[in-house]
Amino acid sequence: MTDAAATPARGRRGRGGGGAARRAERSAVSFETAPTITRNIPNLEMLSERTLEIIEANAEQVLEEIGVAFVDNPAALERWKEAGANVDGERVRIPKGLARKLCSTAPSQFTQHARNPAKSVIVGGDNLVLAPVYGPPFVRDADGGRRYATLDDFHKFVKLAYMSKWLHHSGGTVCEPTDVPVNKRHLDMLMAHMTLSDKPFMGSVTDPVRAQDSIEMCEILFGADFVRDNTVMTSLININSPLTFDETMMGALEVYAAHNQASIISPFIVGGAMAPVSVVGTLTQVLAEVMAGVAYSQIIRPGSPAIFGTFVTSIDMNSGAPTFGTPEAAKITNGAGQLARRMGLPYRSAGSFCGSKLPDAQAAYETANSLNMGLLSGVNFMLHSCGWLEGGLVADFEKFVLDADQLGTLHSMAAGVEDDENAQAMDAIREVGPGGHYLGCAHTQANFKTAFWRSEVFDYKPFETWEEEGARDSQALAAARVAKLLSDYQPPALDPEIKAKLEAYVADKKASMPDSFM
Repeated sequence: MTDAAATPARGRRGRGGGGAARRAERSAVSFETAPTITRNIPNLEMLSERTLEIIEANAEQVLEEIGVAFVDNPAALERWKEAGANVDGERVRIPKGLARKLCSTAPSQFTQHARNPAKSVIVGGDNLVLAPVYGPPFVRDADGGRRYATLDDFHKFVKLAYMSKWLHHSGGTVCEPTDVPVNKRHLDMLMAHMTLSDKPFMGSVTDPVRAQDSIEMCEILFGADFVRDNTVMTSLININSPLTFDETMMGALEVYAAHNQASIISPFIVGGAMAPVSVVGTLTQVLAEVMAGVAYSQIIRPGSPAIFGTFVTSIDMNSGAPTFGTPEAAKITNGAGQLARRMGLPYRSAGSFCGSKLPDAQAAYETANSLNMGLLSGVNFMLHSCGWLEGGLVADFEKFVLDADQLGTLHSMAAGVEDDENAQAMDAIREVGPGGHYLGCAHTQANFKTAFWRSEVFDYKPFETWEEEGARDSQALAAARVAKLLSDYQPPALDPEIKAKLEAYVADKKASMPDSFM
């Protein structure tokens, strides 16, 4: 993967579009997107060298003695045999050291290109890429309450993500548009990401055929040559924990790896249900699963981009419901980051996780715990960074903009502390002296616009003004911001010829098969 590859924009202009494309570009309104976070602060590392070595040794033992299951996928079993694994039925036992050796060809970082080259992102190293919630079948807002998601809801979320300054990525299935047939909705979701936003996006993983459709749509958007040589999608491949790789997800992984597109290899862990209740036991299973999944991606195509993924929560032993923002999940998030760095892989984890039914105090506490631990744990790709509610069942509009606003604090924290002459502020201290104030001094006047991060949603007004304006709580303030953003939305420029080709591709694909809601 080459970071210095030619931008897709130049290739598109060369194919045509002419005056219409240039007029569309001039008339489009641009919304600011902050650069990818680059950490200038050290990672928090909770696990000792001894503990890390224990986990790594135990994970190798799990792969060699217990093995992993590749179900309903005879071709995968043959590939593993050829790679040197021991295959018994659908159980694959991987000799010590083999998985790690195979994983070594995966890049430590890669560029995911956006159709707007200024919004391409580098995944890995000290970088943190923020992407929105993924997968909820329900949506909620202050007016309509909780309901099944529609394609119109999906479009609104893509627009909000495009307009959110602190979000770097458009995401994937921001919500499930349940009013569109299952076998066709991926086409509408991809079309929305490609036309309503110019940020990078994710591909479909619900069927290998849909993954191939994602590749073909990207070839229209970016150009086939560009897609062949560059990574333009990062897609989520969940492992059926414990230790099971199903044919659907592995089929999608095979398509993406073969085309040099990035995959997040991510165990889906609810501690006490899909993994042991202990931190070290869970990390052992996580590492074994990730190594097997990344190794398989490298069997398909050495050098294809892969991300060490971890989605971990605990379980309420009284109700059986998943819990979020807990200390145990934070420890696993942190430890998995250490393990990912030791493997030389980019790391995906954390998000705006909460179990609350509303964007209330519980949601805020749990979300803040998860977001901050993600920053401190060295996460490189943070899916679910805004909009998550009710354990991931709901994408909430008000929480989406509240979370997206608070992501600005991660940017500020990651910047660290400057100590240059301006930051030392000795001139200000001399100017003000004993008993004075800094409001009017030269240093304050020169720096006040950028000195403090400020929310674009929260209310900082005096009580009397706040009361006169309706005594609005944070949900009401967020609802007003959602309405304002959507009313201000204008799509980014896109060559009309490319848009027409995408529309024709989607129409032809939909016409080629009957509707299916299964």
